[in-house]
Amino acid sequence: MALQDLCNLQEVFPDTGHSQFGKRSYSESCFSGSSSDPFTFCIPAAEFLEQSPLQFGQGSSAFTSQDLLLSSLSWPPGLPQDSPQSVPLPFPMSHGTTTLAFLFQGGVLAAADTRSSCSGLVACPASQKVLPIHSHMVGTTSGTSADCALWKRILARELRLYQLRHGRRLSTGGAAKLLSHMLHPFKGSELCVAATLCGWDGGDLDQDQQPTQGGARPDPSHPVSQSSVNAQQSSGRTRSSGPSLYYVCSDGTRLQGSLFSVGSGSPYAYSILDQGVRWGLTLQEATSVAREAVYRATHRDAYSGNCVDVFHVSSAGWSRRSREDLREEYYRERERRERERRESE
Repeated sequence: MALQDLCNLQEVFPDTGHSQFGKRSYSESCFSGSSSDPFTFCIPAAEFLEQSPLQFGQGSSAFTSQDLLLSSLSWPPGLPQDSPQSVPLPFPMSHGTTTLAFLFQGGVLAAADTRSSCSGLVACPASQKVLPIHSHMVGTTSGTSADCALWKRILARELRLYQLRHGRRLSTGGAAKLLSHMLHPFKGSELCVAATLCGWDGGDLDQDQQPTQGGARPDPSHPVSQSSVNAQQSSGRTRSSGPSLYYVCSDGTRLQGSLFSVGSGSPYAYSILDQGVRWGLTLQEATSVAREAVYRATHRDAYSGNCVDVFHVSSAGWSRRSREDLREEYYRERERRERERRESE
């Protein structure tokens, strides 16, 4: 091959049986070449590439003592041996956060703090825990930041492909079921994802673009019969329009509700949400309740803090409030208490 000729690797890959994938066993392909060669290539066989990503590269019980002996002989001196067992973490990866979301008459409101903590350390004071998924859906994330960001991109990709195939957005319940089914195979692993999907269902197709039974557009001059409406409802073409809220965990849990708070600061946030959230709230009142809940949680929980992000999802899509530092809320609270104390005296 041209690359072998250019790199002078003819001795490493001889002409006899130089097809690397699938023609030789794992031990033969992994230890091809002698120990005197300048390079030693470890090429897995094709059947090993079909394994689960949780098992690939972590060793297998099919290896014999002879294979391990060959690996120790061909391994360069001075480097640690590869162990089939998982490497323990240097310290416990304890996480903490405060995220919340609730329904009201104006849609869905989602809020979260911006502190990413790792055990007793503040890894990032300005992280974003409310992630937009598409134009009418956002998700609050709790758990490992890298896992949450990865599965948010995977979910956004699948929802976009569904929209391109079917010409409409997948409902929030369907998105929650899809994410739950994708996360369930990783139950029992170190994957840590707890997401709250906040979306608005319906309103993505115009009246003249809605399909009928035969695929033709409805004629506005002729009224729609009750039988056709019942047929569309039975076929599942009509969908409810309005706000939806679902909680999905990495163990496959999927719950629907009107109020969720996830994270180490959620008990403190629930103390504000349970008494302040109701269906008739205006957008300004709902935003004030969400800010107050996050502030109270960050005041008591050391793993939450810094700033607060507030997102609003309505029929027009999601909108984001400007990020606000919670220190200013703390100083306003202290001034208010001092003013009340002086007035009482």
